[in-house]
Amino acid sequence: MASLCLSIHQTLKPSAAPRARPLSLSFPTSTISLRPSTRRLSTSTTRASYTPTPATERVISIASYALPFFNSLQYGRFLFAQYPRLGLLVEPIFPLLNLYRSVPGASFVAFFGLYLGVVRNTSFSRYVRFNAMQAVTLDVLLAVPVLLTRILDPGHGGGGFGMKAMMWGHTGVFVFSFMCFVYGVVSCLVGKTPYIPLVADAAGRQL
Repeated sequence: MASLCLSIHQTLKPSAAPRARPLSLSFPTSTISLRPSTRRLSTSTTRASYTPTPATERVISIASYALPFFNSLQYGRFLFAQYPRLGLLVEPIFPLLNLYRSVPGASFVAFFGLYLGVVRNTSFSRYVRFNAMQAVTLDVLLAVPVLLTRILDPGHGGGGFGMKAMMWGHTGVFVFSFMCFVYGVVSCLVGKTPYIPLVADAAGRQL
């Protein structure tokens, strides 16, 4: 009887709770490399490509600016008479200038040859055509003082304020033309496009 009671007691006794197993979390052991990429972009894609202006286009552009400069020398006669040493600046081009003036109608032929043969010739690049158009436009503007002088005729009285005004005006026109010539030649030598004030906008609209 006693053994039966002991057996029943052991049967009804709660069993011990199972021991919890520790939870193990495994992470991938791969490492992320933080080293910068050794690849480098090619300089041809990171820098804008620069195409130098061909030498032939520079020469044609420089020659174009000779037309208005040669025609503007007449406005410098008062300045050269007052300061003879300034004539040394243009003395190197005297042989070319004498050849230019020895041809009858050279200014007329050079003007239309430059306009029809270069400006309107699409086989030339825009660089050449723009410079030629600036030279043509400047040459047209240089004809305005001559027309004004003939209309107003300030030297009719033999002197006075009118004559002085003409001298100042002609000197100013020549200085402006000389500066445009130097600016255009230097810019073309280095392959850049010169933009002459009062001329560039008018020239650009004609292309």
